[in-house]
Amino acid sequence: DPSHEGNTGRLVFTRDVYDTQNLFLRRKVVKLQNAFSDLTQILARKDLVKAPFRDFVSSLVYDLQIYKRLFDDFDKKLLEEPRETQQLVQKYFIDTEGLKFRQFFDSKVRELNRIVSDFSRAEHQLHGSYFRIQLFQFIHCCPLMARTNTKPRGYAGDSKMMQMIYLNDYQGKSTFSKLIQKYTVETPAAQSVRNRQTIILNSLKNLEKRLRIRSQKEIKILSVACGPAWEVKKILIQKSDFEKYHFYLLDQDRLALDEARQMIEEIETKLGVHARVDYVQASVRNMITNKVFNGAMGEFHFIYSMGLFDYLSSPVASKVIDKLYKLLKPQGELVAGNFHISNSSRNFMEYWGDWYLIHRDNEEFLGLLNNEGNADVSLQFEDSKNQMFLRVIKPGKK
Repeated sequence: DPSHEGNTGRLVFTRDVYDTQNLFLRRKVVKLQNAFSDLTQILARKDLVKAPFRDFVSSLVYDLQIYKRLFDDFDKKLLEEPRETQQLVQKYFIDTEGLKFRQFFDSKVRELNRIVSDFSRAEHQLHGSYFRIQLFQFIHCCPLMARTNTKPRGYAGDSKMMQMIYLNDYQGKSTFSKLIQKYTVETPAAQSVRNRQTIILNSLKNLEKRLRIRSQKEIKILSVACGPAWEVKKILIQKSDFEKYHFYLLDQDRLALDEARQMIEEIETKLGVHARVDYVQASVRNMITNKVFNGAMGEFHFIYSMGLFDYLSSPVASKVIDKLYKLLKPQGELVAGNFHISNSSRNFMEYWGDWYLIHRDNEEFLGLLNNEGNADVSLQFEDSKNQMFLRVIKPGKK
């Protein structure tokens, strides 16, 4: 290209247009026109949507448009008011008209559950896709659901999503957005995510009592798919905790590890003490193929994973459980979580959030462990009963 002093070239597409990011960074040939190749088939899917469901969605869209317009008009009236006045008046509306809206919204979630109760898995997929297309403008008002739908890191349940659930507050650019966000982070499933932090804390305390570990002895802890690792806040409370616990935080997402590191550094600054934490970036494939767990990290007193197994097929999950079990010290404990098939928020997560998990029953979850070593195995549920936890204590002398 002479206009650039002969140092650069120019790629010209003469017929088809290709995705250059995939071409150069991933070495994949992807035509931009491919997105339109199945257009006729995609448009025809709406004809397969059941009439009662279509009527429900149409009515819901109308109702939400009315609510959104009312709350948006209210927001406009506050634009020229001082910020403190805006916040006070908005809080009043959230506590009054907002409460009525949340009651309406909850009734529609229950109606959705009733309508889809006898759908097959294929019908759930079809109707869920139709639902999200029709409700797009409302879904994307909610910071959490916007993220679960767009999946900016390539998967649902990333560390930013977890932080929103842990914060459990009103987020959004408008009153309407804040109300939908608050409803979303207060669903039973979201509450179960917060509850599992307590499960981990209590499990660790009970392990210390069982092993009679004194305060001066190091306790090695491995968190698998750690995400933002907010549960560590509940463990590192005082300076003696920093001396006692040595954490290994493992996640495939480098950004999640960065967020966990930042959170721990804030605790360190506040208490003026250094935490013993190793940050390990690794995937499930790395776990199974021994590229990470090759003995370099040693064995652990306590291993836990709160949100990984909901995404793993049973064969893969079984291999990961087996690998983690082998990393336990004698009398060490493994705690792994999974959403139960009775998850009351499942339809809300799937239809509104495009957030699909692998739900299991008691027998399926227990069956992931190949218990040839006669380990002490049990199941525990958090308070909302939406998530269960497999607890495995390795036999042997400590």
